[in-house]
Amino acid sequence: MKLFWMAVPFVLVVFIFNYIPLFGWIYAFFDYKPGVPLWKTPFAGIDYFKLMYEERKDLFNVLRNTMIMSVLGLLCTPLFAAFAIFLNEMKSKSFKKVVQITTTLPNFISWVLVYAVFFMFFSSDGFINKVLFHFGWIDSPTNVLGNNDIVWYVQTGIVMWKGLGWGAIIYLAAIAGIDQEQYDAAKVDGAGRFRTIWHITVPGILPTFFVLLLLDISNMLSNGFDQYFVFYNPLVASHIEVLDYYTYRVGMLNSDFSYSTALGISKTVISITLLFTVNNLAKRVRGESII
Repeated sequence: MKLFWMAVPFVLVVFIFNYIPLFGWIYAFFDYKPGVPLWKTPFAGIDYFKLMYEERKDLFNVLRNTMIMSVLGLLCTPLFAAFAIFLNEMKSKSFKKVVQITTTLPNFISWVLVYAVFFMFFSSDGFINKVLFHFGWIDSPTNVLGNNDIVWYVQTGIVMWKGLGWGAIIYLAAIAGIDQEQYDAAKVDGAGRFRTIWHITVPGILPTFFVLLLLDISNMLSNGFDQYFVFYNPLVASHIEVLDYYTYRVGMLNSDFSYSTALGISKTVISITLLFTVNNLAKRVRGESII
């Protein structure tokens, strides 16, 4: 009972910030204008959902960027597990702490500061270009942050740099939960470090990996907003605008709140559908599910 009352404040926070705002979905069905009471606003029905089909060219480009970013992120998910294994295998505890702190710290840096750091290093007048130009290795500076051809890979790399240490924490917890007797038995049988990792550590963290992978798949339409907001510029606009930023631009910059709400509802419905789809698929293939 004591644990229940300790959990109540957090349940209330989740309810207040995640469920009460759902009442705002009603704006998607009205031709809402700021300052006009909702009961005086004309009823629009599903007109704003139809508008997504009418503007399918712009939306297709946004969905393309969103899906490509998400797929690149999914392809990089094994790196979190590999990095956790790498940390776990370190013999020096002091060096392990330094590496873990160094790689986890970027997760707590705001995206504004992350942009400032990368702009300082990789812009046309940045530190990297100046060094390369000084040694004659390049003839003209390259604007990495303004290159439309590599923006997907650059943004994926930034996400990995920022979240690698933080993403490895849950795998470290999974590794800590593996029965230590298995490692002792492997040593007795003469298994080396790599065989121990492959036959004990990897199978031990696979359930955690699959759960996180399924959650990532169900969340493919949510790339986040902050990163693409600060790195957005006209040179890469066609390749960096994802669904969350597009929804912000439509709602806040164009003041089309009803359409942006309809976009948010559609994204949520699709995400829930993806979650249950991959959950059923996992249940049929692996015999286990996350729901």
